[in-house]
Amino acid sequence: MTEQQLRPTVMATRHLVASGHYLSAQTGFQILEAGGNAIDAGVATGLATCVLESEFVGFSGVAPTLIYLADKREVVTISGVGPWPRAATCDYFHEHHGGKVPDGLLHTVVPAAPDIWLTALERYGTMSFDEVAAAAIRFARDGFPMYPMMRDRLADKRDSFGRWPSTAEIYLPNGELPEVGKLFVQNDLAKSLQYMADEEAAHANRGRAAGFQAARDAFYKGDIAEALVRHQEQDGGLMTREDLAEFRAEIESPCRTTFHGTDIFSTGPWCQGPMILEALNFLEPIDLVALGHNSPEYIHAVAEALKLAAADREFYYGDTKFIDVPLDTLLSKPYAEARSALIRPDQAWPEMPPPGTVDDKVPPPWMPDPSSGAAVTSDAAQPLETSYLCAVDGDGNIFSATPSDPVISGPVTQGTGLTASMWGSRAHTNPEHPACVGPGRRPRMSASPMLAISADGTVQPFGSPGSEVVGQAQMQAFLNVHVFGMSPQAAVEAPRIASYSWPGSALPHSYKPGRINLEGRIDKATGDALSALGHDVEWWPDFKWLAGSVCTVRVDGQTGLREAGADPRRTAYAVGW
Repeated sequence: MTEQQLRPTVMATRHLVASGHYLSAQTGFQILEAGGNAIDAGVATGLATCVLESEFVGFSGVAPTLIYLADKREVVTISGVGPWPRAATCDYFHEHHGGKVPDGLLHTVVPAAPDIWLTALERYGTMSFDEVAAAAIRFARDGFPMYPMMRDRLADKRDSFGRWPSTAEIYLPNGELPEVGKLFVQNDLAKSLQYMADEEAAHANRGRAAGFQAARDAFYKGDIAEALVRHQEQDGGLMTREDLAEFRAEIESPCRTTFHGTDIFSTGPWCQGPMILEALNFLEPIDLVALGHNSPEYIHAVAEALKLAAADREFYYGDTKFIDVPLDTLLSKPYAEARSALIRPDQAWPEMPPPGTVDDKVPPPWMPDPSSGAAVTSDAAQPLETSYLCAVDGDGNIFSATPSDPVISGPVTQGTGLTASMWGSRAHTNPEHPACVGPGRRPRMSASPMLAISADGTVQPFGSPGSEVVGQAQMQAFLNVHVFGMSPQAAVEAPRIASYSWPGSALPHSYKPGRINLEGRIDKATGDALSALGHDVEWWPDFKWLAGSVCTVRVDGQTGLREAGADPRRTAYAVGW
């Protein structure tokens, strides 16, 4: 029996935006209405997200991005995370901090998001930075009503971000959390964005490229860079002027697999996107329809496929500039066939399985420590990070991005409203680890936007926040549409599961062998059956924000109809016409 939807599927014939906050979705829609394309709208939505969801996303953070260019039928990605400073080495952290990476400025990697937004606009957009940043500047300068989701998450993390006076000054005005309904203002952030827009305008007479370069220089070489570096020098960080000045976002080819004839794309192995491609490969030989949606057998198969893929991520994935990631093998169908044979229908892996063997390569002789797994599923212990947005225009171009790196994750640089990217919280200081610390190396991230193209030309971007749940939520929503025929909205509302049976991306890399969480709308008998298979079952409420917040748009390849789903677990909405 089909469960009644909480919201209707938003349908449109021209353009559509779905994002993690209702005002950011409206922002992108207004750009489309003003004649911008999907890239213009996507960047505008992303910039607004950095203001409206700054407890999850920061402007000076990360933003892995997928773009579909309809006229070329081409998918491109923009590298989503900046590198470690040149002074950051495993030896440094072992010599000075006992192999740990302390909270605060030593988590800093080079901020990638500002250049990602600018690169997307310059290469594929039609509007200026000033035009697409206008709404974000207004939300920051004039404020927006504090809403329950944001206040609740600030309350969860009050003890953490309250340690840093510059951060508390913004989020704890007069020592108190802002009340729901009161205007929340971020004046310094507005000034930083406006400074970049003003620099662009001052050089616009030299052409579009010169304007973008001026905006880029304002952040990476100008007053903002000076403030960020001065903060690093004064308080023990490692990022330098040279680290900032040399950074440029890179256009890359996506990772790809097929699932029953549908092409699925993700960003590279510096994120966990390919892990989900692997998991889908493992599930492809299984008759999921026959198992039944959210049956014990179905949930078991999904969880076990995720565990196997996570083991490969843990032992193989990292920055391809520094290590050889055997993606051709890991994403191949013969490898998937051999690996999927390890999914036993009668027994769950009690822990993360061993990784697969690739080209006779022997994985390092270490396994993660399960002792760090306590309370990984509690609200306060969960890393706060990430939103998701996607936009499609009348020509069929698509923008899909997963911005992250919350402002409250570290000390704000005074006068800027910015926290330099804290993605070093993903640190591994074991030099044998594929995602270890190193000069110029990109830390491995959990966030990854995805996109599917079916044989009939139907295109579907999809994504989610949620740390280790990001890919899991995305995959379940995808299967709900492509296997079980659900509408986009029904697909994102359906009850979800989440496995924690592998090390988390964020410090302390929490790991709870065998743990699987189920939303309360899943039948209790199903939970009992999963326990009997060896899963460590923990129950969530019916709708849990930790289960992700999927947004998706489906563009029908035959009719052109646009349909969107936006997750009610958080503040996601879709707007279209």
